[in-house]
Amino acid sequence: INDSNNPAITFETSGIENGDALLQETEDTLTVIVRYSDSVTTQPEITTSNITVTLNYGQYSGATLPEEPEVTGGDAILAKEPIVDTGDGLYAADEEGRYFYKGINVNNYITFNDETWRIISIEADKTIKIMRWESIGDRAWDSSNSNNWARPATLNEYLNSTYLSSMTPTAQSQITSKDFSIGAVDYKDTSLSNSIADENSSKWNGKVALPTASEYIRSNSNQSSCGNMSQIWTSDTCDNTSWMHNNAIWWTLSPHAGTSFVFYVCSDGSVGDGNARNAIGFRPAVYISNEVQITSGDGSADSPFELM
Repeated sequence: INDSNNPAITFETSGIENGDALLQETEDTLTVIVRYSDSVTTQPEITTSNITVTLNYGQYSGATLPEEPEVTGGDAILAKEPIVDTGDGLYAADEEGRYFYKGINVNNYITFNDETWRIISIEADKTIKIMRWESIGDRAWDSSNSNNWARPATLNEYLNSTYLSSMTPTAQSQITSKDFSIGAVDYKDTSLSNSIADENSSKWNGKVALPTASEYIRSNSNQSSCGNMSQIWTSDTCDNTSWMHNNAIWWTLSPHAGTSFVFYVCSDGSVGDGNARNAIGFRPAVYISNEVQITSGDGSADSPFELM
């Protein structure tokens, strides 16, 4: 059909099931050329109004079927989770190829290390950044009161030695080393993009760290009142607009620019700062390899994503 208002070729597909093969007969075998999909695809430009196409679809025992591509890592999440641009859910980030969860009612639960974790983001390389849902306990960010994570901070040492080695062998094999953003942030900054750039100005490569201040802010659905450091600083209006908020106090990875302090999330949903030697809660963050399979689940609290 060549309709100037809606140019497309449409095919009658009655009796054809999703996954059936378009076959080409040879003397001894049937070789698959194309596999039928029930999704709508972009059509090429048509220059003539009359086209006859004969299709030979079917399920044949002698057909050579191509293997279905294995979908792993972040691609497996994206295949299950729709991308939204309003409300709660999975959003495309400004950075090309990245996605993040925003709001309260989001399906980002994942079982990892036989525990409940939650997905922060899907990275451009399709690794999956996750964080533990519950705090492990209270610890100093750094017992020497330095806010330099790469120094290394004492919490850095603990997470990448004692804590990492305590994980199940399967969980350890699923983690990949990545660059974590450890740059210092200004609490007066009125631009979230500036805070992200400041965090990205310094990197530390390793396996276990913490969520950043900007990741907490970006997870907040109330961007008009809680969308940057200046707004969320000691605010009491951001306690029910981010899935990361769990009514507890926990360290972020982000140092406070110009001081020796480190930012933390308060029990009321605001962001504060304090001496690195203070003992408060912490929720580890790791990157899951883009080769890990997602075997089941829809990301809800009752049916979290399962890894293999």
